[in-house]
Amino acid sequence: MMLDLATLFEVAEATWPPAARAALGPVTLREGRGGGKRVSAATVEGPVGTPDLERAEAAMRARGQVPLFQVRKGEAALDAALAARGYRIVDPVDILLAPVAALSAERLPRLPAFTVWEPLEIMREIWAEGGIGPERIAVMERAKGPKTGLFARQDDHPAGAGFVAIHACVAMVHALEVRARHRRAGVGRRMMVRAALWAQAQGATHLAVLCTQANAGALGLYAAMGFCRAGTYHYRIKEEP
Repeated sequence: MMLDLATLFEVAEATWPPAARAALGPVTLREGRGGGKRVSAATVEGPVGTPDLERAEAAMRARGQVPLFQVRKGEAALDAALAARGYRIVDPVDILLAPVAALSAERLPRLPAFTVWEPLEIMREIWAEGGIGPERIAVMERAKGPKTGLFARQDDHPAGAGFVAIHACVAMVHALEVRARHRRAGVGRRMMVRAALWAQAQGATHLAVLCTQANAGALGLYAAMGFCRAGTYHYRIKEEP
């Protein structure tokens, strides 16, 4: 399968799905239910005019959501139209991709990280410490197809948790969280390698992750592991004065 940007956006949606989605003209609306920007942001297919944006804004506000759009490559006209309506840019994101075979060649010490589903209570605690609460765990539970949690220990203490799911031969890692006292000790790297080993066993060919451009530490880790940037996107949000 061709891993173009359209496919990677499909993977992102399938592995971290909104509670509901609906078309309103050229705009696709998503119901996030507290699951974060990715499951709440509207997207646009084809040309969009001011009436389309007004209807979408009204529909998002009616759901109790702040008007929010995801803007992708080639959508300069949409970007400009949203800017003119008072939307500001938030959270530019890199889409990172690496072959599973390259990552799975790295060998791990015995049981520093493993896969488990349903999430353990300690995983929920680690996620909660990082701001990943029940609403985001509900997103994980909605994902169809192969999926698992990631759990890591460091110095015999619970150290990290994550989630990975597969769509279209791509395993995408989400909600990777390492406890502050265990950072810079290789915990994140071990969880990513464990994700790759699990993905390989499920028949996936690539491992992907979405990372905000402000997260320099994570971007450095992924670059060191051989991930390449496959694309970018950003959000525009219109908050009430």
